[in-house]
Amino acid sequence: MTDTPVATTPATDSITIVLADDHSVVRSGLRMLLEAESDIEVVAEAGDVDEAKRYTLGYKPHVLVLDLNMPGGSSLEAIPKVSETSPDTAVVVLTMQDDPAFAREALQAGARGYVLKHSAGTELVQAIRAAAGGGTWLNPDLGARMAATPDGPVGPLAELSEREIEVLRLIALGHTNSEIAEQLFLSVRTVETHRAHIQQKLGVSTRAELVRYALDHDLIDR
Repeated sequence: MTDTPVATTPATDSITIVLADDHSVVRSGLRMLLEAESDIEVVAEAGDVDEAKRYTLGYKPHVLVLDLNMPGGSSLEAIPKVSETSPDTAVVVLTMQDDPAFAREALQAGARGYVLKHSAGTELVQAIRAAAGGGTWLNPDLGARMAATPDGPVGPLAELSEREIEVLRLIALGHTNSEIAEQLFLSVRTVETHRAHIQQKLGVSTRAELVRYALDHDLIDR
């Protein structure tokens, strides 16, 4: 947990930022990067998901820069909650995850930007300005991969969402609900809900049946 930040009075035309990442060294570097820009001001730093939501509610910043992998809950699940409690705050995701599935889910949840950490030095400021202005910004390489990736499966798997397919695959590989939650940046309760929906949609009730379904549809190797 980080200390509660001292309130600051932003410049009149500044884009105000709440910066959320669980590594203080990363936050310090990002703060230096952002505050080198004359029109950007970091008003608070958060070290976990709960702080990110609380500081966003308190400061009502123009942009929340949100790491996907933080303690205190699911960052993906926090995005729509932030949009509900602070509708004028745009969320820009900053992450190591370059999987198009994560980017698609973040954007569907309401994020206005998706920046990869290895490109943050050149792309984060662009994404923040775009999001603050009401636009959307996506890492170009990742955007091209998303465009080349179908939005969903075809055939028998079409009844499952992209997230449910990933959960099914991990279940079939033997991962526990807690392990799946950690890998997919979800809460355990959300994984349990996905599992219940998968079983209902597929008409199965046991893990063995889920493994068989995954094998039959080439989600895991035999």
